[in-house]
Amino acid sequence: MSRLLELLQGTATGDGGWIGPGGGPAGKRTYGGQLAAQTLMAAGRTVDPRRAPTALQLQFLRAGAAGDPVDYRVEVLTDGRTTAVRHVRAMQGQRLLSAATVAFAAPLPGPEHGAAPAVVDDPATLAPTGPAGPAPSMPLEELDIRISDRGSGTRFRRHFWWRATVALPADPLVHAAAALYTTDVYMTDPALQVHGHALERRSHRTGTTGTAVWFHHPIRADRWNLLASASPAASRGRGVVTAALVGADGQRVATVVQEGLVTPRDPHPTERK
Repeated sequence: MSRLLELLQGTATGDGGWIGPGGGPAGKRTYGGQLAAQTLMAAGRTVDPRRAPTALQLQFLRAGAAGDPVDYRVEVLTDGRTTAVRHVRAMQGQRLLSAATVAFAAPLPGPEHGAAPAVVDDPATLAPTGPAGPAPSMPLEELDIRISDRGSGTRFRRHFWWRATVALPADPLVHAAAALYTTDVYMTDPALQVHGHALERRSHRTGTTGTAVWFHHPIRADRWNLLASASPAASRGRGVVTAALVGADGQRVATVVQEGLVTPRDPHPTERK
């Protein structure tokens, strides 16, 4: 089994709970994309598979130990005729790492639209770049990531192309979880890029504080997908990034909003003696 699939498959505990393996390496904090992806898998395994995920709202509360497994405790909030909602807590021992609400629903008829950004790059012509900084816990040999940045200041835009290069099962839940896992990596970077900074320079303390995803259509993680992101606002040491996830056919498959800590490592450099 590939490392990516191992992270996403986990183990059911028999009481509605779910254990997600650690992503490593030891001594590092748990990657937020891992918590989000495993949260979705834990919730989805308690729901009728005919009900696809429609929304996930997750709050990161404490840093976890990357090398240790995570215990996901799933609470049933509702099971309606067409919808299901779960509350998921991610735990390591007595430490609560994150809390999330995940909604699922059977498809219903209704109006459809989905604004998608203009695609100006062919990912096949871009050099493989990996994420916008070091990502020691990610199995990068199983992911193809290519980044194209454009603009500056408030016009900065990032086009983050990605696809899984390992075989994935047909299960749509796995593909949605793979999308959460991959696209979370350094997603707060545009909030710094607006001001001429970058995560890889480590001039700021950063960390995701919350993420929200709305799923519009099924995702195919083994094909090229585009996460087009920008930062509309930042203040009080926090930045917000909004993004459209676009599938290989040009259809908007998800909308992502993330808030992250972005504060200088030395907030008062002029006061040094």
